[in-house]
Amino acid sequence: MAITRPRPDRLLCGLQLGLGGLVLQPFAWLQSLLWGRALSRLELPDDPVIVIGHWRSGTTYLHQLMSADPGAATARNVLTVAPQAALVLKPLIGHVLGPVMTATRPIDAVPWSACDPQEDEIGLARLTVDSHMAGVAFPQDYLRHFHRCTLSTTRHFRQQLLHFTRITWAHDGEGKRHLLIKNPAHSARVPLLLDLFPRARFVLMKREPADAVRSLTLVKQKLADLVGLQPAPDQYRQVEETAMAHRLLLEAFESARPMIPAGQLVEVEFDDLISSPLAAVERIYRELSIDGWNQARDAIKARAERARTYSPDKVMLEIQAERRLQELLPPADASTADQTY
Repeated sequence: MAITRPRPDRLLCGLQLGLGGLVLQPFAWLQSLLWGRALSRLELPDDPVIVIGHWRSGTTYLHQLMSADPGAATARNVLTVAPQAALVLKPLIGHVLGPVMTATRPIDAVPWSACDPQEDEIGLARLTVDSHMAGVAFPQDYLRHFHRCTLSTTRHFRQQLLHFTRITWAHDGEGKRHLLIKNPAHSARVPLLLDLFPRARFVLMKREPADAVRSLTLVKQKLADLVGLQPAPDQYRQVEETAMAHRLLLEAFESARPMIPAGQLVEVEFDDLISSPLAAVERIYRELSIDGWNQARDAIKARAERARTYSPDKVMLEIQAERRLQELLPPADASTADQTY
């Protein structure tokens, strides 16, 4: 597989990312030595709760709420920043990461911390180039990598996904009741996930397509500035590519929907989650038969209360890009302003 070349003026960014991996490599070898056999034998729950849906549809907010459950094990920033060494550096990473993190995510105004949950694709990108994040690193070739890494999977990716999930359970699973995974890219990987986890339970977040595409267009441009090895395409092209990827992602999910057994899928509207978060999560627990709602309720309610202080960034595209979005997708309801996590 040939990765697109970075642009020369982005080589410094690539060098910084590469140096971080080199610094961690001795600890990765140590983790492999100390944990390799135990991880390969680690038995995972076959019924994880997996939050899917297009990016910017509320998946992160739902993940934050559900991860507040003391019985939920999930990937967190302290893990995804360095999964290859997180088990041996567990006491240290939180102390190092906390002070250097910004108060809010660089891509939006969402508050975050070292121990907050994170989608597993971020961690997978540390382990394999066969990750959706390849399209973030090389934004000029986003659709190429979307087809290669999201709509398709390889045997290597399957192995790394299973490996990362074992690391997650080893890192955060002690004394926990269930495994919680959040990853929008998994919307297109339902067959793979059911093969690995036959009783996997899915939560599909749904949002007005134009709202999700508009928001993701701006996020992708910010990510290109932060970690991209190429400059971002202009907004007009971003809208076209993001709208196409939105359609392909959800078509892939719909084609696999019949594979999901009865009782293993719940669909949640973005507006319902925003307006009544506690009720939305309670419904998820009830319909997916997730144990421990009585123990989880107060912690989830407290997390929802914290979110009340969140003030979303305005989402406005350039005029030509917005016109193209309106041509490609039905007009968004003005009441669903970008409040998503």
